Amino acid sequence: MASLCLMNSLPVPPSSSHSPKLTETSLPPSPLVLHSNNNHSVSARALKPIVVSGDPPTFVSAPGRRILAVGDLHGDLKQARSALEMAGVLSSDGQDLWTGGETVLIQVGDILDRGEEEIAILSLLRSLDKQAKAKGGAVFQVNGNHETMNVEGDFRYVDSGAFDECNDFLEYVNDSEDGWEETFTGWVDVFERWKEQRTMSNGYWGPWNLVKFSNYLGQRQKGVIARSILFRPGGPLARELARHAVVLKVNDWVFCHGGLLPHHVAYGIEKMNKEVSEWMRGLRQNDNTPNIPFIATRGYDSVVWNRLYSRDAPDLVDYQDKQVCSVLEETLQAVGAKAMVVGHTPQTIGVNCIWRVDVGMSSGVLNSRPEVLEIIDDKARVIRSKRDRYSEELQAVAYT
Repeated sequence: MASLCLMNSLPVPPSSSHSPKLTETSLPPSPLVLHSNNNHSVSARALKPIVVSGDPPTFVSAPGRRILAVGDLHGDLKQARSALEMAGVLSSDGQDLWTGGETVLIQVGDILDRGEEEIAILSLLRSLDKQAKAKGGAVFQVNGNHETMNVEGDFRYVDSGAFDECNDFLEYVNDSEDGWEETFTGWVDVFERWKEQRTMSNGYWGPWNLVKFSNYLGQRQKGVIARSILFRPGGPLARELARHAVVLKVNDWVFCHGGLLPHHVAYGIEKMNKEVSEWMRGLRQNDNTPNIPFIATRGYDSVVWNRLYSRDAPDLVDYQDKQVCSVLEETLQAVGAKAMVVGHTPQTIGVNCIWRVDVGMSSGVLNSRPEVLEIIDDKARVIRSKRDRYSEELQAVAYT
């Protein structure tokens, strides 16, 4: 995880003058802060309720909460669990229980592609959100470029195992007699049982022959069709993604996948979130053609694709450094925020004051150690596992 230290000279505007009035109370208060993690305790005190505005959620007031941000997960359930356990919000007993109390967790996008356990991660986070709300906490997600790519039907980066998961999940949904939420949150457990059974049944293939190859191709075709059904605008998983924003402001911090720019703020972040959500739900159709929200999801400077803030300061000449600092300052002033947290570009030198939390932890990217950003009282620190996988410093690499 890496931080681009451009923030020290930035003025901190009062957020109340920029954010809309928050009127929708969606999460209950809890009488005490329950969490203590990594030798850093949040003192016990009564907290005000979390208040959410926007559909999908855009502005969140979470007074006194411990805030956590986790970067791109790319279909790696094991690494996702490791990061959440390390941060103290997921039980380590395999029961997938929320242990974060009133903590607020934000995942900054790119759960899809490059790994084979994507829907299982989505299922886990939805389950944790439900549990967290009962404790006075919350789990939020923002959509990244790989979420929008899949809703567009761009499957170039889909892992072969992820097509199998789509086929299994569609079969599971069609056979379920429960409602969507119960069916969806139960998938992570069902998936792991099915995956174990498939591994055992495929443990011995015997001699490769045309029949087995034909069966393999047929299964892959079924997976592609299943993924198209699930992720097309209006599909079950596209509608699930539509519950999440592309830009989320929690207290005085902004969270997005690629990076927020001044013209995004001028356009309106709540407007962008609504347009992307409506597109994913299949409500933005012109002559049966999806009207894709360009400013949020398309182009090098869109919210989910922007990499302006992802380059390291040593790579920037002086005038570029000042330009980036100026853009960041203008953006933060416009949105009424103190800092920004982004993912998108793996930072192999670690969680690094723009905070870039994509550390490439998925085995489909860099298989690096999990890291989580913790924010308490506007002070940020990086939570890392005690075991260092890599001792050498590497340069940040750009992945799609």
